[in-house]
Amino acid sequence: MINFIGIIPARYQSTRFPGKPLAMLADKPIIQWVYENAAQTLDQVFVATDDERIFNAVEQFGGKAIYTLPTHQSGTDRCAEAARKVAGQFPTDVIINIQGDEPFIREEQIEALKTCFDGPETEIATLIKPITDPAEIRNINRPKVVVNNRNEALYFSRSPIPFVRDSQPDEWIGKTRFFAHIGLYAYRFDVLQQLTRLPVGVLEKAESLEQLRWLENGFRIKTAVTTFENIGIDTPEDLENAKIFLQSQKM
Repeated sequence: MINFIGIIPARYQSTRFPGKPLAMLADKPIIQWVYENAAQTLDQVFVATDDERIFNAVEQFGGKAIYTLPTHQSGTDRCAEAARKVAGQFPTDVIINIQGDEPFIREEQIEALKTCFDGPETEIATLIKPITDPAEIRNINRPKVVVNNRNEALYFSRSPIPFVRDSQPDEWIGKTRFFAHIGLYAYRFDVLQQLTRLPVGVLEKAESLEQLRWLENGFRIKTAVTTFENIGIDTPEDLENAKIFLQSQKM
């Protein structure tokens, strides 16, 4: 049996939205929404943070938190440190890195990631979603991915991929498959530790996509398809939209 551990990296400082994990969405902070949704399908979930306010808030609602160093440059690095600490307490085979700003993460999405590890060859897994809107293909803030016939990622890009020759971009939908990347990751414990020791890669610098560093160094990324769209909260405006979405679900 594979032991899955959920880790939610969370920091207080954010250029666009300071204190975001503790911002209230309805009757509870964003980080609590994420934690409780992840805990529906994972027995062990931890928030990894360097901030006392976040740590205390998690403990107050009954969650588990781990202090990590304030010097981490990415959520992946913070996950790796937390994983080392968790591994001293619980059997830890695969770490699921859950974004701390996506309060509506779904049980089905985490389960889809878990199925990627049915085979021993999977090192890293992530989610992809079919694109049906031509505007989404051209959106540089929406990373795209192409996969091989084993559903492993070949490349991620902010540009439209694949390019459809002899056809106008507005006509590309239906000509071939397009997938958007959903930023939910899972890694085998030892692989996660290796990833944090890799230098920044050429492709990563060009596209500003961390996962390209892993591909450049020969790691394989298995993908699972989801039809659900997560609602990330990067700004106060996003929070207002999330409140509207939550209210619509109650109607």
